[in-house]
Amino acid sequence: MKRTVLVIDDETNMQRVMRMVLEAAGHEVLVADSAEAALPMLQNPNLDVILTDLKMPGMGGEELVRRSRRDRPDVPVIIVTAHGTISSAVKSVRDGAADYLTKPFEPEQLEIAVHNAIKLRDILRENEQLRATVSQSLSGKRLVGGGAAAQKLMEEIRRVAPYKTGVLISGESGTGKELVARTVHELSPRHEHPWVAINCSAIPRDLMESELFGYVKGAFTGATQNRLGRIEQAHGGTLFLDEIGDLDPGLQAKLLRVIQEREFSPVGSDKVRATDVRFIAASNRELKELVRDGKFREDLYYRLDVYSIVVPPLRERREDIPLLAQTFLQELVAETGKDVKGFTPAALEAIGRHGWPGNVRELRNTVERSLLSAQGEWIDVADLPNAILGGAGSAGADGLAPEGLSGGDLDNWLADVERQAISQALAACQGVQAHAAKKLGITERSLWHRIKKLGIQISRIVT
Repeated sequence: MKRTVLVIDDETNMQRVMRMVLEAAGHEVLVADSAEAALPMLQNPNLDVILTDLKMPGMGGEELVRRSRRDRPDVPVIIVTAHGTISSAVKSVRDGAADYLTKPFEPEQLEIAVHNAIKLRDILRENEQLRATVSQSLSGKRLVGGGAAAQKLMEEIRRVAPYKTGVLISGESGTGKELVARTVHELSPRHEHPWVAINCSAIPRDLMESELFGYVKGAFTGATQNRLGRIEQAHGGTLFLDEIGDLDPGLQAKLLRVIQEREFSPVGSDKVRATDVRFIAASNRELKELVRDGKFREDLYYRLDVYSIVVPPLRERREDIPLLAQTFLQELVAETGKDVKGFTPAALEAIGRHGWPGNVRELRNTVERSLLSAQGEWIDVADLPNAILGGAGSAGADGLAPEGLSGGDLDNWLADVERQAISQALAACQGVQAHAAKKLGITERSLWHRIKKLGIQISRIVT
């Protein structure tokens, strides 16, 4: 891959020599005879390396290093200097230059210096991309909601975040307990230190101890080298223990010691290591009941439950559903590239009626499936999954049928919802049943039977 190198030198012969060497190495070379002339070239998006003389009329190499660090921190600078100014070159390296070359130099020295600078440039680019990816990821995983329940949740998070206090987060599956824990970490003084999460129900019990505490070489068969555990990885930061209720009783005692004594020993070692970790735990099971049943240590429970946060289910924060749905849609549109602007009022009404037993996780999955089904710029009722249109998961605010319906009216209401969804799908597909069936997520045969059963009239039938 051809790389772009900017050579800055007021001596024509030195320009020519460096240009010949670098072009022979396969690079594209830009040349400037002064630092002032080079400044506009710093904006070249393809610029990979800068080679600059230290002593030049006007702006010198030291000032150019400072300007490049300000304007293009992603582009390494190599200083070219004479023996008498090596101390100035070293100072420039301290100020941000990547390397320096002393005149006279061999062509191989120039090639090696540029090669190393290019490797540094690649690392800087990867780090920049990684930061952008992480930033985008976190921005798409934020707490959303303006309702009373969401505001109360944020107040609790802000209240406990500044301290080292242990936090126990409870709530139904899919409510976003890990997101709450991550928000506590991000708002705490530890936000620049590691965030480490472990799911206590997802790792086999015989592996969980080494996952938490790490191990030393030779601790067991297959332990060919030392390995850091999650506790040590989280040093200075936060360790999130998800589904803590599934932790083995033997490990509960060892975890209690870590929390109390702030020290631990890796598997296979008798050396004690100090640790500075904030522990946040979560469970969708009632830990008090597990304590009562003898399945969870009472002393560990009270160590973890210094501050308790209960994440409300989605059915208790219905005012946030439209905002959550639109937020998820924007994230998914960015990922998929589909040109969908939002939901129709009828679609939002149907979404608002659903009971959401799977909470926020179910809502996001529903939005993703609806986006993939949508044919136009707006997600309509026909684009929603069948469960949202009147299946077992659909419900009113209290988890029952819509307000005002008695048991005898429910069948008619469901039939009306189904009739409306099928009619809209057929209209959107110009009466083509094959396309309408695909849009609804059902087979053509199933669609045909529903049309007959509901007495739907269509102007065009293609089979």
